[in-house]
Order: sequence, then C-alpha cells, then structure tokens
Amino acid sequence: MAYASLATGVLLAAGFGSRFDPDGLHNKLLACMPDGTPVAHESAHRLLRVVTRVLAVVRPGSDALARLLNDAGCDVVFALDAERGMGASLAAGVEASESAEGWIVALADMPRIATSTIEDVARALDGGASLVAPFYQGQRGHPVGFGVEHRDALLALDGDTGARSLLMSQHVTRLDVDDAGILRDVDTPEDLRNV
Repeated sequence: MAYASLATGVLLAAGFGSRFDPDGLHNKLLACMPDGTPVAHESAHRLLRVVTRVLAVVRPGSDALARLLNDAGCDVVFALDAERGMGASLAAGVEASESAEGWIVALADMPRIATSTIEDVARALDGGASLVAPFYQGQRGHPVGFGVEHRDALLALDGDTGARSLLMSQHVTRLDVDDAGILRDVDTPEDLRNV
C-alpha cells in the first residue's frame, strides 16, 4: 500500500445484474475476467490498496459473493433494503461505519479503475475536500469521495439514483484523470470479455 487513506471504503455489490443475466442465475460479480479473477474480487483488491477498511455491501442471500469479498479482505454488510436500489445500499454501508472520517465509494462491477485514481480521490478527500469525483474526457465516474459532513445526507439515501443528487447539488472537487476504467462497468457478458 503506497498511500493509506483515512477514509473507509464502501464497495457497492448489492445490485441484481439483470442486464448481465436476465434469468438471475449467474451473479456478474462472481463471473471471472479473462485472467480468471472474479469481477468483485478485483474491484475490492484495488480499493484495499488505498484504504485499510472496506465495507462490501451485498444483498441478503448472496452468500457466495459475501464469502468471496470477505476472503478478499472486506468486511461484509448485508443491505436488507437492497432491492430499493443503490441509495439504500450506500446508506447501509455508511450506517455500518459509524466511526468513519469519510468514505470512498466504489462499485463492485468496475474492476478496472486504476489504483492511482483511487489514491488521487483519497488524497483529495484526506486533504479536506468535501466531495471528490474523478472525470475522464468530461464524464464523471467512480470512485467518489464523501467527507464526514455528508453522513446525514448519505444515511437518508434511498432508491436507485445513489448519491447523484448530492453530487449535483454541492461543489465537487473535480479530478481529471487519464483512466477510462472510471467509466467501464461490467453490465453484459460482452463487457466481461473487454475489461
């Protein structure tokens, strides 16, 4: 670990992945990338290179995913309201990290975010920025950093828009990065072949 952030990582892994498998038989986060590494494990591994504690938020019944993320080094939180969307999952992760000094929120289906990007977000957040987001070619991506002053707003999140309204209503410290991985998620089997 080149840089150890004071923030707590929150890895959101409670989605249903219906575009990857409409029948719901295969969890895309357990699917392997071309090198054989499961998607969620790689996402967790990259986040853990920068923060010492990562809370992986999964939905109830995702026991295999919970074991994988626990084995990767994450503390697993089951979001009882995960079916309500990303906002509810993020709120569950924040609620489970009462002593956090800030949060770096990443998505488990984005395994190609450069560790240097995560470190840049962490350094800005640790340096006093309240909200931090990386941008690639003008588009905002992940992970996103939230200072402790946003705890109440994060706890109040619900639905599937996550923290988008918070990011649009507040000043965000913008980090321009040369990292297309901040926008690349695994939504389909074809995406898996191209990560």
